[in-house]
Amino acid sequence: MAPPLVRRVTLLTLPFPFRRLLVTMLALGGALCASGTGAARAADYVPGKVVVGYSSAPTGHLMRALNARVGTRADSPATGERVLELPAGMGVGQAIARLRSQPGVAYAVPDFIAHADGIYVPDDRGSSHARAGWEGLQWNFLSGAGVNATEAWANLIADGHPGGRGVTVAVLDTGVAYRDWRQFRESPDFSGTRFVAPYDFVSHNHFALDREGHGTFVAGTIAETTNNGFALAGLAYGASIMPVRVLDADGTGDALTIARGIRYAASHGAQVINLSLEFSLDVSPTDIPDIMAAIRFARRRGVVVVAAAGNEGVAQLAYPARAPLVISVGATTRDRCLADYSNGGSGLDLVAPGGGDDSSQLSDPSCHPDRQLPTIFQMTLTNPSDPSRFGLPGGIYGTSMSTPHVAAVAALLIASRVLGSHPTPSQILSRLELTAQHLGGRWPNPSYGYGLVDAGAATAPVATAARSHRHR
Repeated sequence: MAPPLVRRVTLLTLPFPFRRLLVTMLALGGALCASGTGAARAADYVPGKVVVGYSSAPTGHLMRALNARVGTRADSPATGERVLELPAGMGVGQAIARLRSQPGVAYAVPDFIAHADGIYVPDDRGSSHARAGWEGLQWNFLSGAGVNATEAWANLIADGHPGGRGVTVAVLDTGVAYRDWRQFRESPDFSGTRFVAPYDFVSHNHFALDREGHGTFVAGTIAETTNNGFALAGLAYGASIMPVRVLDADGTGDALTIARGIRYAASHGAQVINLSLEFSLDVSPTDIPDIMAAIRFARRRGVVVVAAAGNEGVAQLAYPARAPLVISVGATTRDRCLADYSNGGSGLDLVAPGGGDDSSQLSDPSCHPDRQLPTIFQMTLTNPSDPSRFGLPGGIYGTSMSTPHVAAVAALLIASRVLGSHPTPSQILSRLELTAQHLGGRWPNPSYGYGLVDAGAATAPVATAARSHRHR
């Protein structure tokens, strides 16, 4: 009897050779209820201070009366108003209620905090010695050709849920350099990243460590430690990574092992699963029933599964991205053009930066296949035979690189609670499609699906009607 056919999958990497812009404004008005601050959150204003405006220039008698009544202390006067410092134990709402009842007080409001320009820029230095030097390498995170990460980060900070905190993303790959063990070392830019429930289905142990570099790169894109003055940023920084090793040191793995990895991740708390891997294009669902069943299992548990479209440059998606319950991801370049290696076709959901050169197969005016474009950067192993050496190698591009962008944006969307506490995979996909940046022809289309994933728009409190109309 002939041995059973073993279907193997390969990873999808091509050749491997704050300022936090916050300003404080003195709020001169606002709809506040008499007993407090209405719908304003505590994080929206400076605690312990109230801005008071007067009907006329305040006299010494009035100021002494207010200070005695409320127990406040005024700072240096401003034109027509003063900032009063509250005594310990007095809330802003309580002080406002007392102040508004006093003769001569025109208004009393919190000292509100506003977010300027809607961005948050971490201080990671990239390959330079300059603050925020990461921007010189991570074009894929910026607005325009990238996924608009800075706006998304500001959105979550404003909502009190910075980064992807509270969300677990499983990386099913070659492993992750998440800890020191024997000859292995933790990636130096994972010092603040949280890892949970690792498992190695290749070696059958709980040390899912990377022997190739691919999985570390993918995990770094999703949740590398950010704003630590070192190396690069992670898109859903603060999220927990679940390292699940299903690919060997050559970057290949069989269907049964991958299926077990999917079931493991779904059973151990993953909310998002990243599959930066593909089967050959001649593989059909009947060839990988265990994979298809595992994806259905994950979906029943509410897990978002994201997979790479494939790197053959054809109008056909590879499995598992082609599975109906999976978010399929193609790759774009810095020109916002489909990458020359990226698969597309019917069923493509979204695209994200994968790096490399533009496709020559499209009439898209954004495409310029005659010029050389940058790849994607992330900290990973520089020499797979030595899992203790790390750097920012060049020459890495592929739909393996685009896929973790979408997985990370899904994590940010979950963390933001824009869709509620427990959004379904269908709700998440719909939101990502609705807020994506429309690229090329009709919407959706076989080259770009619903467009370039936009982390800022996806995590905004409300998608504007204008954006929705433009994408349709």
